[in-house]
Amino acid sequence: MNDFDLRDLLLAGVRWELTDMPTAMAAAARAATVSNDDVPASGVQSRTQTAIVPPIAPQHAVSIETAVAMAARPGNTDALLRMVAEFNHPLRGGVTNVVLPHIAPNPNGLVVVTDVPSGDDDASGRILSGAAGELFDKMLAAIGLSRENVSIVPMVFWRTPGGRTPTADELKLARPFMDKFMDFLRPKFILTLGTLAATEIIGAALPRAHGMTTILPNGATAMPIYHPNYLMLKPAAKRDAWNALQTMQNLLNSPDK
Repeated sequence: MNDFDLRDLLLAGVRWELTDMPTAMAAAARAATVSNDDVPASGVQSRTQTAIVPPIAPQHAVSIETAVAMAARPGNTDALLRMVAEFNHPLRGGVTNVVLPHIAPNPNGLVVVTDVPSGDDDASGRILSGAAGELFDKMLAAIGLSRENVSIVPMVFWRTPGGRTPTADELKLARPFMDKFMDFLRPKFILTLGTLAATEIIGAALPRAHGMTTILPNGATAMPIYHPNYLMLKPAAKRDAWNALQTMQNLLNSPDK
């Protein structure tokens, strides 16, 4: 896979990681199992041979009807968070941890919808963590916001194998819970990060719709922008993201918001 293809995948708002094992660790493991004759003459070991993890079929039979019925029960966000943590989603289990939404105690009307949890998110249990999270925090700070007054809801609450794009069924099973969070939060503005969230929430496509506003059926004003992962890979796109964030700031500060 060349760099251009990788940028396209990251533009989709998904961390298509080629392996969960760091390259250095993989090289060390490989070195322990090969002879000196297997090492290139230059003394430099080649990159680990890896492949993108393809979608897999759900391992547990969970119906959409069950998910919808369960999501309808909680009467507040705390109860909904507990239900998500216990929900038997096909992605749950193994070494994967649940990554719950970040619910701001002092919301300002803005909710951020992002893609699937990353490896950093899975390790920390915190949505938008690691380097992408640090950049996201700077993006918020640039328009006078922070996680203290912005809620963040992922499309699914568990990391997919290898960070691949979730299947349609995996998204459908998580969607009732995500929609219920949005019902409780009642956002006036929604900022989506990456193509997956833009497509699922707004029905918009990046990069064409980047920074464009749409009024959703619930009355919220939604805007899709690039995911921080893409901005780290393509710094030149930060200018477009900055312009979009300024538009969002103006909307938030509008007297008739």
